[in-house]
Amino acid sequence: MSEEHFKNLISHAKEYGFVFPSSEIYDGLAAVYDYGQNGVELKKNIREYWWKSMVQLHENIVGIDASIFMAPKVWKASGHIDGFSDPMIDNKDSKKRYRADVLVEDYQEKYRVKNQKEVDKARKRFGDDFDETQFVATNPNIARNNAKIEEIDVKLKDGLENDLDKVKALIEELGIACPVSGSKNWTDVRQFNLMYSTQMSATDGESQIYLRPETAQGIFVNYLNVQKTGRMKLPFGIAQTGKAFRNEIVARQFIMRMKEFEQMEMQFFVKPGTEMEWYAYWKEQRLKWHTNLGTNPAKYRYHDHVKMAHYANAAVDIEYDFPFGFKEVEGIHSRTDFDLKQHEEHTGKKLQYFDNESNESYVPYVVETSIGLDRMFLVLMSNALEEEDLGEGKTRTLLRLPAALAPYQCAILPLMKKDGLPEMARKIMKDLSLDFNCFYEEKDAIGKRYRRQDAIGTPICITIDHDSLEDESVTIRYRDSMEQKRVKVSELESIITQEVSMKELLKGLA
Repeated sequence: MSEEHFKNLISHAKEYGFVFPSSEIYDGLAAVYDYGQNGVELKKNIREYWWKSMVQLHENIVGIDASIFMAPKVWKASGHIDGFSDPMIDNKDSKKRYRADVLVEDYQEKYRVKNQKEVDKARKRFGDDFDETQFVATNPNIARNNAKIEEIDVKLKDGLENDLDKVKALIEELGIACPVSGSKNWTDVRQFNLMYSTQMSATDGESQIYLRPETAQGIFVNYLNVQKTGRMKLPFGIAQTGKAFRNEIVARQFIMRMKEFEQMEMQFFVKPGTEMEWYAYWKEQRLKWHTNLGTNPAKYRYHDHVKMAHYANAAVDIEYDFPFGFKEVEGIHSRTDFDLKQHEEHTGKKLQYFDNESNESYVPYVVETSIGLDRMFLVLMSNALEEEDLGEGKTRTLLRLPAALAPYQCAILPLMKKDGLPEMARKIMKDLSLDFNCFYEEKDAIGKRYRRQDAIGTPICITIDHDSLEDESVTIRYRDSMEQKRVKVSELESIITQEVSMKELLKGLA
Protein backbone atom coordinates (compact mmCIF):
# COMPACT_ATOMS: atom_id res chain seq x y z
CA MET A 1 0.00 0.00 0.00
CA SER A 2 1.54 3.28 -1.10
CA GLU A 3 1.40 6.94 -0.17
CA GLU A 4 -0.49 7.40 -3.45
CA HIS A 5 -3.15 5.01 -2.18
CA PHE A 6 -3.41 7.06 1.01
CA LYS A 7 -3.92 10.29 -0.96
CA ASN A 8 -6.64 8.56 -2.97
CA LEU A 9 -8.26 7.39 0.27
CA ILE A 10 -8.41 10.93 1.69
CA SER A 11 -9.85 12.23 -1.57
CA HIS A 12 -12.37 9.38 -1.73
CA ALA A 13 -13.45 9.96 1.88
CA LYS A 14 -14.38 13.55 1.08
CA GLU A 15 -15.86 12.99 -2.40
CA TYR A 16 -18.23 10.28 -1.17
CA GLY A 17 -19.35 11.85 2.11
CA PHE A 18 -17.26 9.93 4.64
CA VAL A 19 -14.95 12.57 6.18
CA PHE A 20 -14.77 16.36 5.76
CA PRO A 21 -12.23 18.85 7.14
CA SER A 22 -13.89 20.59 10.08
CA SER A 23 -15.06 24.18 9.51
CA GLU A 24 -13.87 23.90 5.92
CA ILE A 25 -15.67 27.03 4.71
CA TYR A 26 -13.54 28.92 7.27
CA ASP A 27 -10.37 27.27 5.91
CA GLY A 28 -10.60 24.40 8.38
CA LEU A 29 -9.12 23.63 11.78
CA ALA A 30 -5.91 21.64 11.96
CA ALA A 31 -6.27 17.99 12.99
CA VAL A 32 -10.06 18.18 13.44
CA TYR A 33 -12.48 16.39 11.12
CA ASP A 34 -16.22 15.93 10.68
CA TYR A 35 -17.84 12.66 9.64
CA GLY A 36 -20.22 13.00 6.70
CA GLN A 37 -23.44 11.17 5.93
CA ASN A 38 -21.71 7.91 4.98
CA GLY A 39 -18.88 8.21 7.47
CA VAL A 40 -21.21 8.57 10.43
CA GLU A 41 -23.02 5.36 9.44
CA LEU A 42 -19.79 3.39 9.08
CA LYS A 43 -18.53 4.77 12.38
CA LYS A 44 -21.80 3.86 14.12
CA ASN A 45 -21.61 0.31 12.75
CA ILE A 46 -18.01 -0.16 13.91
CA ARG A 47 -19.04 1.05 17.36
CA GLU A 48 -21.98 -1.35 17.37
CA TYR A 49 -19.76 -4.29 16.35
CA TRP A 50 -17.39 -3.47 19.22
CA TRP A 51 -20.20 -2.96 21.75
CA LYS A 52 -22.04 -6.15 20.88
CA SER A 53 -18.82 -8.19 20.89
CA MET A 54 -17.89 -6.79 24.30
CA VAL A 55 -21.16 -6.40 26.19
CA GLN A 56 -23.72 -8.57 24.41
CA LEU A 57 -21.44 -11.60 24.00
CA HIS A 58 -20.06 -11.45 27.57
CA GLU A 59 -22.46 -11.85 30.46
CA ASN A 60 -19.85 -10.46 32.87
CA ILE A 61 -19.23 -7.20 30.97
CA VAL A 62 -21.58 -4.20 31.25
CA GLY A 63 -21.46 -0.69 29.86
CA ILE A 64 -21.58 2.85 31.19
CA ASP A 65 -21.51 6.36 29.75
CA ALA A 66 -19.48 8.64 32.02
CA SER A 67 -19.33 12.42 31.67
CA ILE A 68 -16.58 14.16 29.72
CA PHE A 69 -16.16 16.63 32.60
CA MET A 70 -14.84 15.14 35.83
CA ALA A 71 -13.65 16.52 39.15
CA PRO A 72 -10.13 17.94 38.64
CA LYS A 73 -8.82 15.78 41.49
CA VAL A 74 -9.50 12.71 39.32
CA TRP A 75 -6.69 13.77 36.98
CA LYS A 76 -4.37 14.56 39.88
CA ALA A 77 -4.93 11.06 41.29
CA SER A 78 -4.50 9.37 37.91
CA GLY A 79 -1.17 11.11 37.30
CA HIS A 80 -2.32 13.03 34.25
CA ILE A 81 -1.77 16.52 35.68
CA ASP A 82 1.83 15.77 36.66
CA GLY A 83 2.84 13.21 34.07
CA PHE A 84 0.61 13.14 30.97
CA SER A 85 3.11 14.40 28.43
CA ASP A 86 5.00 13.40 25.31
CA PRO A 87 8.64 14.13 24.43
CA MET A 88 8.68 16.77 21.68
CA ILE A 89 11.48 18.03 19.47
CA ASP A 90 11.53 20.82 16.87
CA ASN A 91 13.53 21.09 13.70
CA LYS A 92 15.13 24.53 13.64
CA ASP A 93 15.10 24.80 9.85
CA SER A 94 11.63 23.52 8.93
CA LYS A 95 10.04 24.81 12.18
CA LYS A 96 8.14 21.51 12.32
CA ARG A 97 7.45 19.77 15.62
CA TYR A 98 7.70 16.01 16.17
CA ARG A 99 7.36 13.42 18.88
CA ALA A 100 10.93 12.40 19.55
CA ASP A 101 10.07 8.77 20.32
CA VAL A 102 8.04 8.45 17.09
CA LEU A 103 11.00 9.71 15.03
CA VAL A 104 13.12 6.93 16.52
CA GLU A 105 10.39 4.29 16.06
CA ASP A 106 9.98 5.30 12.41
CA TYR A 107 13.73 4.83 11.99
CA GLN A 108 13.50 1.35 13.52
CA GLU A 109 10.73 0.49 11.09
CA LYS A 110 13.28 0.63 8.25
CA TYR A 111 14.98 -2.44 9.73
CA ARG A 112 11.66 -4.28 10.00
CA VAL A 113 10.95 -3.48 6.34
CA LYS A 114 14.38 -4.89 5.43
CA ASN A 115 13.55 -8.08 7.32
CA GLN A 116 10.26 -8.46 5.48
CA LYS A 117 12.03 -8.05 2.14
CA GLU A 118 14.42 -10.85 3.11
CA VAL A 119 11.43 -13.08 3.93
CA ASP A 120 9.60 -12.19 0.71
CA LYS A 121 12.68 -12.96 -1.42
CA ALA A 122 13.19 -16.30 0.31
CA ARG A 123 9.52 -17.26 -0.06
CA LYS A 124 9.72 -16.54 -3.78
CA ARG A 125 12.92 -18.58 -4.09
CA PHE A 126 11.81 -21.66 -2.14
CA GLY A 127 8.08 -21.66 -2.91
CA ASP A 128 5.98 -24.23 -1.05
CA ASP A 129 9.05 -25.61 0.74
CA PHE A 130 9.68 -22.30 2.52
CA ASP A 131 9.76 -22.49 6.32
CA GLU A 132 9.43 -18.88 7.46
CA THR A 133 9.97 -19.59 11.17
CA GLN A 134 13.26 -21.38 10.57
CA PHE A 135 14.40 -18.79 8.03
CA VAL A 136 13.78 -15.87 10.40
CA ALA A 137 15.57 -17.72 13.21
CA THR A 138 18.70 -18.51 11.15
CA ASN A 139 19.12 -15.69 8.61
CA PRO A 140 22.17 -13.54 9.58
CA ASN A 141 20.81 -10.35 7.97
CA ILE A 142 17.59 -10.58 9.96
CA ALA A 143 19.59 -11.29 13.12
CA ARG A 144 21.69 -8.15 12.55
CA ASN A 145 18.60 -6.02 11.92
CA ASN A 146 16.85 -7.34 15.03
CA ALA A 147 19.95 -6.68 17.11
CA LYS A 148 19.99 -3.08 15.90
CA ILE A 149 16.29 -2.66 16.73
CA GLU A 150 16.86 -4.04 20.23
CA GLU A 151 19.93 -1.83 20.77
CA ILE A 152 17.88 1.26 19.84
CA ASP A 153 15.04 0.08 22.12
CA VAL A 154 17.38 -0.05 25.11
CA LYS A 155 18.77 3.44 24.47
CA LEU A 156 15.33 4.94 23.80
CA LYS A 157 13.86 3.46 26.98
CA ASP A 158 16.79 4.75 29.05
CA GLY A 159 16.41 8.22 27.60
CA LEU A 160 12.64 8.42 28.03
CA GLU A 161 12.77 7.23 31.62
CA ASN A 162 15.94 8.93 32.86
CA ASP A 163 17.31 11.74 30.68
CA LEU A 164 15.72 13.34 27.61
CA ASP A 165 19.15 14.58 26.50
CA LYS A 166 19.92 10.94 25.71
CA VAL A 167 16.93 10.83 23.36
CA LYS A 168 18.29 13.80 21.40
CA ALA A 169 21.72 12.16 21.38
CA LEU A 170 20.16 8.97 19.98
CA ILE A 171 18.39 10.93 17.22
CA GLU A 172 21.73 12.54 16.31
CA GLU A 173 23.60 9.23 16.52
CA LEU A 174 21.14 7.60 14.11
CA GLY A 175 21.35 10.55 11.74
CA ILE A 176 17.59 11.08 11.73
CA ALA A 177 16.59 13.97 9.50
CA CYS A 178 13.44 16.09 9.43
CA PRO A 179 11.00 14.43 6.99
CA VAL A 180 10.09 17.87 5.59
CA SER A 181 13.41 19.71 5.26
CA GLY A 182 15.94 16.88 5.41
CA SER A 183 17.75 18.93 8.07
CA LYS A 184 19.32 17.41 11.20
CA ASN A 185 19.30 20.70 13.11
CA TRP A 186 17.28 19.74 16.18
CA THR A 187 16.26 21.51 19.39
CA ASP A 188 16.54 19.81 22.76
CA VAL A 189 13.84 17.24 23.64
CA ARG A 190 11.31 18.47 26.21
CA GLN A 191 8.05 17.25 27.70
CA PHE A 192 4.73 18.61 26.42
CA ASN A 193 1.52 18.22 28.48
CA LEU A 194 -1.36 16.93 26.40
CA MET A 195 -4.40 17.93 28.46
CA TYR A 196 -6.78 20.72 27.52
CA SER A 197 -8.01 22.85 30.42
CA THR A 198 -11.02 25.13 30.72
CA GLN A 199 -13.18 26.82 33.38
CA MET A 200 -16.27 25.23 34.90
CA SER A 201 -18.24 28.48 34.81
CA ALA A 202 -17.84 32.12 33.86
CA THR A 203 -18.40 33.24 37.45
CA ASP A 204 -15.89 30.89 39.04
CA GLY A 205 -12.50 31.73 37.59
CA GLU A 206 -10.67 29.49 40.06
CA SER A 207 -12.46 26.30 39.06
CA GLN A 208 -10.12 24.85 36.45
CA ILE A 209 -11.25 21.58 34.92
CA TYR A 210 -10.04 19.44 32.03
CA LEU A 211 -11.42 17.84 28.92
CA ARG A 212 -10.84 14.16 29.56
CA PRO A 213 -7.75 12.78 27.77
CA GLU A 214 -9.08 9.22 28.11
CA THR A 215 -12.36 7.49 28.95
CA ALA A 216 -10.85 4.98 31.40
CA GLN A 217 -11.00 7.16 34.53
CA GLY A 218 -14.77 7.49 34.19
CA ILE A 219 -14.90 3.72 34.54
CA PHE A 220 -12.58 3.59 37.54
CA VAL A 221 -14.45 6.18 39.59
CA ASN A 222 -17.70 4.30 38.88
CA TYR A 223 -16.24 0.86 39.59
CA LEU A 224 -17.88 0.48 42.98
CA ASN A 225 -21.23 1.89 41.80
CA VAL A 226 -21.41 -0.69 39.00
CA GLN A 227 -20.11 -3.55 41.11
CA LYS A 228 -22.64 -3.01 43.89
CA THR A 229 -25.73 -2.13 41.84
CA GLY A 230 -25.02 -4.88 39.31
CA ARG A 231 -23.98 -7.40 41.98
CA MET A 232 -20.96 -8.13 39.82
CA LYS A 233 -18.52 -10.89 40.75
CA LEU A 234 -14.87 -10.98 39.72
CA PRO A 235 -13.83 -11.23 37.01
CA PHE A 236 -16.05 -8.63 35.34
CA GLY A 237 -15.66 -5.77 32.90
CA ILE A 238 -17.01 -2.28 32.33
CA ALA A 239 -17.12 -0.97 28.76
CA GLN A 240 -17.48 2.58 27.48
CA THR A 241 -17.26 4.50 24.21
CA GLY A 242 -16.90 8.26 23.97
CA LYS A 243 -14.90 11.34 23.04
CA ALA A 244 -11.49 12.18 24.45
CA PHE A 245 -9.23 15.16 23.83
CA ARG A 246 -5.46 15.48 23.57
CA ASN A 247 -3.35 18.44 22.53
CA GLU A 248 -1.21 16.26 20.27
CA ILE A 249 2.27 17.48 19.39
CA VAL A 250 1.95 16.20 15.86
CA ALA A 251 -1.59 15.74 14.66
CA ARG A 252 -1.31 14.38 11.13
CA GLN A 253 -1.94 11.47 8.81
CA PHE A 254 -5.59 12.38 8.31
CA ILE A 255 -7.79 10.91 11.11
CA MET A 256 -4.92 8.80 12.47
CA ARG A 257 -3.91 11.34 15.10
CA MET A 258 -6.46 13.98 16.04
CA LYS A 259 -7.00 16.40 18.89
CA GLU A 260 -10.61 15.24 19.35
CA PHE A 261 -11.22 11.52 18.92
CA GLU A 262 -13.36 8.64 20.09
CA GLN A 263 -12.24 5.69 22.20
CA MET A 264 -13.79 2.28 22.82
CA GLU A 265 -12.42 0.98 26.11
CA MET A 266 -13.09 -1.93 28.41
CA GLN A 267 -11.62 -2.29 31.89
CA PHE A 268 -11.63 -5.89 33.10
CA PHE A 269 -11.40 -6.28 36.90
CA VAL A 270 -9.67 -9.45 38.11
CA LYS A 271 -8.26 -11.06 41.22
CA PRO A 272 -4.62 -10.07 41.85
CA GLY A 273 -2.30 -12.76 40.58
CA THR A 274 -4.57 -13.73 37.66
CA GLU A 275 -3.96 -10.59 35.62
CA MET A 276 -1.35 -12.08 33.28
CA GLU A 277 -3.58 -14.96 32.16
CA TRP A 278 -6.37 -12.46 31.45
CA TYR A 279 -3.87 -10.19 29.71
CA ALA A 280 -2.95 -13.08 27.40
CA TYR A 281 -6.64 -13.89 26.87
CA TRP A 282 -7.61 -10.36 25.85
CA LYS A 283 -4.52 -9.98 23.70
CA GLU A 284 -5.64 -12.97 21.64
CA GLN A 285 -9.34 -12.07 21.65
CA ARG A 286 -8.81 -8.53 20.48
CA LEU A 287 -6.69 -9.55 17.48
CA LYS A 288 -9.38 -12.09 16.60
CA TRP A 289 -11.95 -9.25 16.67
CA HIS A 290 -9.92 -7.39 14.06
CA THR A 291 -9.24 -10.27 11.67
CA ASN A 292 -12.87 -11.42 11.93
CA LEU A 293 -13.66 -8.40 9.77
CA GLY A 294 -11.88 -9.97 6.82
CA THR A 295 -8.82 -7.74 7.06
CA ASN A 296 -5.55 -9.38 6.06
CA PRO A 297 -3.96 -10.99 9.18
CA ALA A 298 -0.52 -10.28 7.72
CA LYS A 299 -1.28 -6.57 8.07
CA TYR A 300 -1.43 -6.88 11.87
CA ARG A 301 1.29 -7.42 14.44
CA TYR A 302 1.83 -7.17 18.19
CA HIS A 303 4.30 -4.58 19.43
CA ASP A 304 5.40 -4.72 23.09
CA HIS A 305 5.95 -1.34 24.74
CA VAL A 306 9.52 -0.13 25.13
CA LYS A 307 8.59 2.31 27.88
CA MET A 308 5.85 1.05 30.19
CA ALA A 309 3.22 3.50 31.37
CA HIS A 310 3.45 4.34 35.07
CA TYR A 311 0.39 2.19 35.85
CA ALA A 312 1.28 -0.95 33.83
CA ASN A 313 3.19 -4.17 34.40
CA ALA A 314 2.57 -5.40 30.84
CA ALA A 315 1.52 -3.57 27.68
CA VAL A 316 1.23 -4.42 24.01
CA ASP A 317 -0.11 -2.62 20.95
CA ILE A 318 -1.98 -4.20 18.08
CA GLU A 319 -0.51 -2.41 15.07
CA TYR A 320 -1.82 -2.25 11.50
CA ASP A 321 0.26 -1.74 8.37
CA PHE A 322 -1.06 1.60 7.11
CA PRO A 323 0.25 3.25 3.93
CA PHE A 324 2.65 5.16 6.20
CA GLY A 325 3.83 2.04 8.08
CA PHE A 326 2.78 0.03 11.12
CA LYS A 327 0.93 2.15 13.68
CA GLU A 328 -1.07 1.41 16.83
CA VAL A 329 -4.79 0.73 16.50
CA GLU A 330 -5.45 -0.85 19.88
CA GLY A 331 -3.64 -1.26 23.20
CA ILE A 332 -3.94 -4.05 25.76
CA HIS A 333 -2.54 -3.13 29.18
CA SER A 334 -2.25 -4.81 32.55
CA ARG A 335 -2.85 -1.74 34.72
CA THR A 336 -2.35 -3.57 38.07
CA ASP A 337 -4.29 -1.93 40.95
CA PHE A 338 -2.73 1.47 40.34
CA ASP A 339 -5.84 3.44 39.37
CA LEU A 340 -8.18 2.17 42.08
CA LYS A 341 -5.52 2.56 44.78
CA GLN A 342 -4.78 6.11 43.65
CA HIS A 343 -8.46 7.01 43.88
CA GLU A 344 -8.63 5.34 47.30
CA GLU A 345 -5.71 7.43 48.50
CA HIS A 346 -7.03 10.73 47.14
CA THR A 347 -10.63 10.26 48.33
CA GLY A 348 -10.15 8.29 51.52
CA LYS A 349 -12.86 5.88 50.35
CA LYS A 350 -12.43 2.13 50.06
CA LEU A 351 -12.66 0.73 46.55
CA GLN A 352 -12.17 -2.88 47.56
CA TYR A 353 -13.92 -6.06 46.54
CA PHE A 354 -15.05 -8.62 49.10
CA ASP A 355 -14.29 -12.12 47.83
CA ASN A 356 -16.81 -14.58 49.29
CA GLU A 357 -14.76 -17.59 48.22
CA SER A 358 -11.55 -16.55 49.97
CA ASN A 359 -13.34 -14.45 52.63
CA GLU A 360 -11.03 -11.48 52.08
CA SER A 361 -11.17 -7.92 50.74
CA TYR A 362 -8.74 -6.55 48.18
CA VAL A 363 -8.37 -3.97 45.44
CA PRO A 364 -8.85 -5.71 42.08
CA TYR A 365 -6.26 -5.65 39.31
CA VAL A 366 -7.31 -4.36 35.91
CA VAL A 367 -6.66 -5.51 32.35
CA GLU A 368 -7.55 -2.85 29.79
CA THR A 369 -8.41 -3.01 26.11
CA SER A 370 -8.45 0.40 24.42
CA ILE A 371 -9.11 0.98 20.73
CA GLY A 372 -9.39 4.21 18.77
CA LEU A 373 -12.67 4.26 16.83
CA ASP A 374 -11.31 6.79 14.33
CA ARG A 375 -8.21 4.68 13.74
CA MET A 376 -10.34 1.59 13.24
CA PHE A 377 -12.37 3.57 10.71
CA LEU A 378 -9.12 4.32 8.89
CA VAL A 379 -8.07 0.65 9.02
CA LEU A 380 -11.30 -0.41 7.31
CA MET A 381 -11.13 2.33 4.69
CA SER A 382 -7.47 1.54 3.95
CA ASN A 383 -8.21 -2.16 3.66
CA ALA A 384 -11.42 -1.77 1.62
CA LEU A 385 -10.62 0.84 -1.02
CA GLU A 386 -9.41 -0.62 -4.30
CA GLU A 387 -9.32 0.11 -7.98
CA GLU A 388 -10.47 -3.09 -9.67
CA ASP A 389 -9.43 -3.93 -13.25
CA LEU A 390 -12.45 -5.19 -15.18
CA GLY A 391 -10.56 -5.87 -18.40
CA GLU A 392 -10.87 -4.19 -21.78
CA GLY A 393 -9.48 -0.99 -20.26
CA LYS A 394 -12.31 -0.66 -17.75
CA THR A 395 -11.96 -0.21 -14.00
CA ARG A 396 -14.22 0.44 -11.04
CA THR A 397 -13.60 2.07 -7.67
CA LEU A 398 -14.71 -0.36 -5.00
CA LEU A 399 -15.04 -0.02 -1.23
CA ARG A 400 -15.04 -3.65 -0.12
CA LEU A 401 -16.26 -3.03 3.43
CA PRO A 402 -17.56 -5.84 5.65
CA ALA A 403 -21.22 -6.03 4.59
CA ALA A 404 -22.55 -5.65 8.14
CA LEU A 405 -20.60 -2.42 8.64
CA ALA A 406 -21.34 -0.72 5.29
CA PRO A 407 -23.15 2.66 5.53
CA TYR A 408 -26.07 1.25 3.54
CA GLN A 409 -26.99 -2.43 3.49
CA CYS A 410 -28.85 -2.17 0.17
CA ALA A 411 -29.75 0.27 -2.59
CA ILE A 412 -33.21 0.38 -4.21
CA LEU A 413 -32.92 1.32 -7.88
CA PRO A 414 -35.98 1.56 -10.17
CA LEU A 415 -34.79 1.12 -13.76
CA MET A 416 -36.84 4.10 -14.94
CA LYS A 417 -38.61 7.07 -13.33
CA LYS A 418 -41.99 6.16 -14.83
CA ASP A 419 -44.44 3.35 -15.65
CA GLY A 420 -45.08 2.52 -12.00
CA LEU A 421 -41.48 1.43 -11.28
CA PRO A 422 -40.78 4.16 -8.67
CA GLU A 423 -44.02 3.30 -6.86
CA MET A 424 -43.08 -0.37 -6.58
CA ALA A 425 -39.53 0.57 -5.57
CA ARG A 426 -40.82 2.89 -2.84
CA LYS A 427 -43.02 0.13 -1.42
CA ILE A 428 -40.01 -2.24 -1.29
CA MET A 429 -37.97 0.55 0.30
CA LYS A 430 -40.63 1.16 2.96
CA ASP A 431 -40.75 -2.53 3.90
CA LEU A 432 -36.97 -3.08 3.97
CA SER A 433 -36.23 0.15 5.87
CA LEU A 434 -37.67 -1.39 9.01
CA ASP A 435 -34.66 -3.72 9.15
CA PHE A 436 -31.97 -2.16 6.97
CA ASN A 437 -30.48 1.22 6.10
CA CYS A 438 -31.53 1.56 2.44
CA PHE A 439 -30.44 4.00 -0.25
CA TYR A 440 -32.95 5.07 -2.91
CA GLU A 441 -31.90 6.47 -6.28
CA GLU A 442 -33.60 6.76 -9.64
CA LYS A 443 -31.33 9.23 -11.48
CA ASP A 444 -28.85 8.23 -14.26
CA ALA A 445 -28.25 4.97 -16.10
CA ILE A 446 -28.29 1.85 -13.95
CA GLY A 447 -24.57 1.22 -14.60
CA LYS A 448 -23.62 4.61 -13.18
CA ARG A 449 -25.77 4.00 -10.13
CA TYR A 450 -24.08 0.63 -9.56
CA ARG A 451 -20.67 2.33 -9.67
CA ARG A 452 -21.71 4.95 -7.11
CA GLN A 453 -22.90 2.22 -4.75
CA ASP A 454 -19.64 0.31 -5.26
CA ALA A 455 -17.75 3.44 -4.25
CA ILE A 456 -19.59 3.83 -0.93
CA GLY A 457 -19.49 0.10 -0.19
CA THR A 458 -23.16 -0.89 -0.52
CA PRO A 459 -23.12 -4.73 -0.62
CA ILE A 460 -26.43 -5.27 -2.46
CA CYS A 461 -28.30 -3.36 -5.17
CA ILE A 462 -31.94 -4.16 -5.97
CA THR A 463 -33.18 -3.19 -9.44
CA ILE A 464 -36.89 -2.94 -10.25
CA ASP A 465 -37.78 -3.25 -13.94
CA HIS A 466 -40.94 -3.63 -16.02
CA ASP A 467 -41.03 -7.41 -15.52
CA SER A 468 -41.11 -6.77 -11.75
CA LEU A 469 -44.62 -5.38 -12.12
CA GLU A 470 -45.76 -8.67 -13.62
CA ASP A 471 -43.86 -11.36 -11.71
CA GLU A 472 -43.11 -9.67 -8.34
CA SER A 473 -39.41 -10.36 -8.89
CA VAL A 474 -36.39 -8.05 -8.87
CA THR A 475 -32.73 -8.25 -9.83
CA ILE A 476 -30.21 -8.44 -7.00
CA ARG A 477 -26.66 -7.37 -7.82
CA TYR A 478 -23.78 -8.17 -5.42
CA ARG A 479 -21.05 -5.58 -4.89
CA ASP A 480 -18.00 -7.84 -4.65
CA SER A 481 -18.68 -10.27 -7.49
CA MET A 482 -21.02 -8.07 -9.57
CA GLU A 483 -23.13 -11.24 -9.92
CA GLN A 484 -26.79 -10.61 -10.69
CA LYS A 485 -29.73 -12.90 -10.06
CA ARG A 486 -33.50 -12.76 -10.17
CA VAL A 487 -35.35 -13.22 -6.87
CA LYS A 488 -38.88 -12.81 -5.55
CA VAL A 489 -39.66 -9.62 -3.63
CA SER A 490 -40.90 -11.81 -0.79
CA GLU A 491 -37.40 -13.32 -0.47
CA LEU A 492 -35.52 -10.02 -0.20
CA GLU A 493 -35.58 -9.69 3.58
CA SER A 494 -34.10 -13.14 4.23
CA ILE A 495 -31.50 -12.79 1.45
CA ILE A 496 -30.27 -9.41 2.67
CA THR A 497 -30.30 -10.53 6.30
CA GLN A 498 -28.06 -13.49 5.48
CA GLU A 499 -25.67 -11.21 3.62
CA VAL A 500 -25.40 -8.20 5.90
CA SER A 501 -26.56 -9.07 9.42
CA MET A 502 -24.41 -8.21 12.41
CA LYS A 503 -25.39 -11.61 13.79
CA GLU A 504 -23.50 -13.42 11.03
CA LEU A 505 -20.42 -11.28 11.73
CA LEU A 506 -20.58 -11.90 15.47
CA LYS A 507 -20.78 -15.67 14.93
CA GLY A 508 -17.10 -15.53 14.00
CA LEU A 509 -16.30 -14.49 17.57
CA ALA A 510 -18.45 -17.07 19.34
